[in-house]
Order: sequence, then structure tokens, then C-alpha cells
Amino acid sequence: MSGFMLRLPPGYRARQTTADDLGDIHRLVMLCERELYGQVHTDLGRIAADLARPGLAPELDTRLIHDRAGQLAARGWVNRRSEVDVHPEHRGRGLGSALLDWAEARARQTGSTRIVQTVPDNDRNAVALLRSRGYEPMVTEWLLEFLMPEEPTVPEPPAGITVRPFGPGDEHDAHQVVEDAFDEWQQRRKTYQEWARHTVERPTFAPAMSTLAFADGQLVGVALSLDLPDTGEGYIEQVAVRRDHRNRGIARLLLRTAFRSFHQQGRQACTLGTHSETGALNLYLSVGMGVRHRSTVFQKDLLAE
Repeated sequence: MSGFMLRLPPGYRARQTTADDLGDIHRLVMLCERELYGQVHTDLGRIAADLARPGLAPELDTRLIHDRAGQLAARGWVNRRSEVDVHPEHRGRGLGSALLDWAEARARQTGSTRIVQTVPDNDRNAVALLRSRGYEPMVTEWLLEFLMPEEPTVPEPPAGITVRPFGPGDEHDAHQVVEDAFDEWQQRRKTYQEWARHTVERPTFAPAMSTLAFADGQLVGVALSLDLPDTGEGYIEQVAVRRDHRNRGIARLLLRTAFRSFHQQGRQACTLGTHSETGALNLYLSVGMGVRHRSTVFQKDLLAE
């Protein structure tokens, strides 16, 4: 066990996360998102996948804080990056600061040289807290939306390109295309098991609304989708095109095809997340998406203290 003890206000207690807590954590995250954005965009599968990250030890790397009545007041985890959420009714009592202290101490204990956390730009109190503790902006993230009052049009495929929905047996080829493309900016390559937990094994994965592009029988592009029950919207989890087939309109084709598939299922909007290191913002804007909200990824150098 970590030797760091959370310093909590009277009436609060902390413990590690267990599998039985996923529902409570999801409800807390949904409440925080509704309070910040007016709507939810995190599903239960995302919570489960984050807490199953390789190397994350629940007894060391997670903390839940409950009040006297047993209500979940805050939660945090740390594993190369950190997430902290505090129930709106329990803010201003030092719970966020306590979890940041714990996360930084745990990160140092594992030998990490920095810690990273993402905060919505409109959560001014959280932004001020991080800046007061020496965190600096690193990356900008955007949640983009495509509104669909009418069925979206889909461009003709480029010469030699065929498109179809995701099907059984496509999993490993899709993983290869995504990780090869993401290698250009991500810090580490995900194993198939970790990647699958965030995509094709999620309960909300929507194969019929996920689009694959082929050239000469080889997979060259993917748009992998989730159908989020708590939002009533579609979500594009990952978009990737093989390097030797870029700038041909394949990504645009995949996106517009996925949008149309969601519209045909009665969805009136589809969202997608991206950040400044991918260089993909202009692509998404060019297919008609707009920015719904913006967040900043902050980092803190743990060696500077």
C-alpha cells in the first residue's frame, strides 16, 4: 500500500476502487458533466476501460471519497495521467486538493517525472487550482459535434476504395491501422487488449455505424463508433487512415458514412474528440463539425519540486 494518507475534512473517508463501484463512479462523472456541459458524454465502458489500464493497481492507484451518509463525494485515479472528479455538492471543501496531493505523491512513488490531467476550460475553479499548484498547459482538446436535422450526404468513394461496416474478424486489422496512424503523435503503442477495451469490447461499440475503407482488399481506413445511451447521440471513438492513402478524401468519406448511419438510427447528432497534437481539427471542421466545448491538458514537472 502507498504510504501517503489523504488529508480529508471531518466526516469523509477514503478507500480504493473495486469493480462494484463502477456504477457509482459513472453516476458521479455524469453528474459532473451535466453540471459543466449540460449533457453527458462518458459511458460506463469508458470508466471500466480506464480502470483496467495496464499497470494500474486499484489498491494503490485509485481513491474514492465518501461522506458520512455513504454518498460518493469524489474520486481519483493516477496511471501516467490522472483524473479527479468532485461532486458539485462537495466542492470547496478541499477534496480536489487532497486528491491532487495523493495523485502527485503516488506518481512520484512510481518514478514518474510528470503528471498530466485534463480539465474543461469552463471549469474555472479547477483550472485555477491546477495553475496554483504549478501545472502548465500542454495540449488543447476539443469535443466536436455534427448536427443532423437531415440525413447527411456522403461523397463518392475515391477510385479503388470500397467501404463497408465493421464486421466480425476486423478487430486485429483495425487495431493495426489505428496504432500505426496514432504512432505519429501518441506516447506509446497500445496492445490489442488495451485498445479493444476502449473500442470494440465496449458495450456501446456500434459495429453497424463503424466504417471501414479497403484498397485492393487491404484495410486502409477506419472510423470506429459508439452509440451512447445516456446522450442519445453517436460518438466517433477513433478515425485513422493508413499513411500511404491519406489526402484522398478517405477520412471524409468514413466520417460522413458514419454520420449517415447514425442518422438512419434516429440520432440527431454525432460527436468526436480530438486534440492539438493530432493535427486533425481542420479535417473535422471541413466535414461540417463544430466545436461543442474545449478542454486543456495540463502537466506538472514532478522533478522541479
